[in-house]
Amino acid sequence: MMVDMTRGIQYMHEIKDSCVSAFQWATKEGVLCDENMRGCRFNVYDATLHADAVHRGPGQITPAARRVIYASALSAKPTLVEPVFLAEIQCPEQAMSGVYSVLSRRRGHVISEERRPGTPHFALKAYLPVLESFGFTAHLREQTQGQAFPQCVFDHWQMVMGDVMEKKGKAYELVM
Repeated sequence: MMVDMTRGIQYMHEIKDSCVSAFQWATKEGVLCDENMRGCRFNVYDATLHADAVHRGPGQITPAARRVIYASALSAKPTLVEPVFLAEIQCPEQAMSGVYSVLSRRRGHVISEERRPGTPHFALKAYLPVLESFGFTAHLREQTQGQAFPQCVFDHWQMVMGDVMEKKGKAYELVM
């Protein structure tokens, strides 16, 4: 969202369309990974515009406004979000340690564990980042001797921990 908070700026109404297109361009491509930006608000408080109308055209305003949006987004410490699966895993009790082992190696964590009444099987629900899900089924079957059966479905987005500007952590690895 881009909000005009200016007061008494001459010619502001003339550059509105150029600012809107710069905003759409910048938020569509994003500042970190050329991904869409979500949940952003940019307030325009001040602008200094040239008196000559030739210098207020879209060719001058759009690229400058886009760079301003990028700079303000970078100074606001942007974060990345990653998609997360809800993995439902069916397995017998003796395979539980293998399931927990695989999930912990892949940044997953169990949110519920229920015994199926009348059977020796358990039903686990776990969150698993989509990035870590490639090869998950094969690895899980290998660690449980083919006794665990996962089913993954998209559940939510979560923020990637860490600062994208510091050279340590998952966020930096993803961006660079």
